[in-house]
Amino acid sequence: MNEIKICVIGLGYVGLPLARLFSTKYKTVGFDLSAKRCEALMAGHDATLEVSDELLQDAINNHGFVCTSDIEAIRDCNFYVVAVPTPVDENNNPDLTPLYGASTTVGKVISKGDIVVYESTVYPGVTEDECIPVVEKVSGMKFNVDFFAGYSPERINPGDKLHTVEKIKKVTSGSTPEIGKIVDDVYSSVITAGTHLAPTMKVAEAAKVIENSQRDINIAFVNELSKIFTKMGIDTLDVLEAAGTKWNFLPFRPGLVGGHCIGVDPYYLAQCAQRYGYNPEIILAGRRMNDGMGEYVAVETIKHMLKKGIQVLNSQIVIFGFTFKENCPDVRNTKIIDIYRALKEYNVNITVYDPWANPAIAKHEYGIEVTNELPAGKFDALIMGVAHNEFKELDVTNFVKENHVIFDVKGTLPKDIVDARL
Repeated sequence: MNEIKICVIGLGYVGLPLARLFSTKYKTVGFDLSAKRCEALMAGHDATLEVSDELLQDAINNHGFVCTSDIEAIRDCNFYVVAVPTPVDENNNPDLTPLYGASTTVGKVISKGDIVVYESTVYPGVTEDECIPVVEKVSGMKFNVDFFAGYSPERINPGDKLHTVEKIKKVTSGSTPEIGKIVDDVYSSVITAGTHLAPTMKVAEAAKVIENSQRDINIAFVNELSKIFTKMGIDTLDVLEAAGTKWNFLPFRPGLVGGHCIGVDPYYLAQCAQRYGYNPEIILAGRRMNDGMGEYVAVETIKHMLKKGIQVLNSQIVIFGFTFKENCPDVRNTKIIDIYRALKEYNVNITVYDPWANPAIAKHEYGIEVTNELPAGKFDALIMGVAHNEFKELDVTNFVKENHVIFDVKGTLPKDIVDARL
C-alpha cells in the first residue's frame, strides 16, 4: 500500500483509544455518527474516561487527530477500522444492525486497493458472510480483487488503566496472506505487547468469541458454588481462598456478569453453533446462571429482611453502584438493573447511588433515577453492587438503620458487618 491513512469508525470505548493510539504513528481520522460526540472529543474531553484529556489533546494538537461525523472527511482514507457495538436484542439474538450501518459507510467511501478491518465481536463468518457483501453492494467493487479485509478482535478492558490498548497482545488476520501481513504490520507498529497473526479471519473471530465465553462459564460455575455454599452456611470466598492455594486453581469469583463482552459474546457463539445444528448446552447453561444472579441477590436480600423482622412493604433500600464494573462510567448491560427490577416487585423504595454513572444516560437507557450524591437518611437494606474505589472509603453502617440488612455483592466489605455476600 501507499502511505497509510487510517479511519476508525465508531468512537466509543473501543474505537477512541485505538484511534488515539494509531494517530501517534499514522494520519488518523475518527468517524462517529454522533456529531455531539465528535464535538466533545475535539474540545479535548472523552466522557467515557477511556482516554485522558492529556492524551486526547496531545493527539489533536500534536498528531493531527481529527474526529468527525462528516463522511466526506474520511473518503481519502485507505485503512478503515470498524469498531462499533455488537449487542443482542431482547431475545438475546445477535443484533448486527450497527455492523451493517458501518459497512454501508465504508462502502460509500472505500477505493480500489483499500483495506477494511473489523474489530467488533462477532461469531465466525460474520465478516465475510454479512459485512463484506454490504461493502461490495454499496461500493460496486469486488472483494479480494478491488478491496480487501481483515479482522482484529478488540481487547479493550473498560476502566482498566493498567492494561491499556497498546499493552494487550492483539490478534490480527487478513482476507489473503498478503493482506494479513499488512494488517499485522500496521497493528504491530503501535501495539507494544505484540501481535498474533491468525491464519484466517474466521479463526480470529472464533478466538475472540471464546475468550469471553470461557470467562462467562467459569464465573457461572463459581456463582453456582456460591448458591450451594450459601445453603450450607459456608462462606464462598473463604472456600475459594483455600482452594486457591493450589497452583493451578483458576481464581474466579462469583458476581454479576454485565457489560458489552462477557454477558453478550456467548450468545453470538451459541447462535452460530445452533446454525450448524449443535445445541451448546454448557454455554447456554452458563448464561442462564449468570443472567439470574441479579434476581438472586434481590430475593436473598428480601429473605434476610424477613428473617430480621423488617417490614418489606414500603421499606427503604439503597443500592451502591449502577455501572457494570468498578471505576468506570459504562452502564451497558449492567446487571444492577436486574436487582432493581426484582426488588421493585416487592413494592419497596429504592435509591441508586453511583458517583461514576451519568444519571441522564441511566434514565434514558433504563428509565430509572440514579444519583451522584451521597444518599441522606437511613435505610432498611443496603446492597453493595459495584466495588468503586470511592465506596471502599465509606463506613456503610452509617447509611442503615439499627435493624438492617447489608448484602455485599462484590465481597469487599468487612465480613462482620454484612448479612450476606456472593
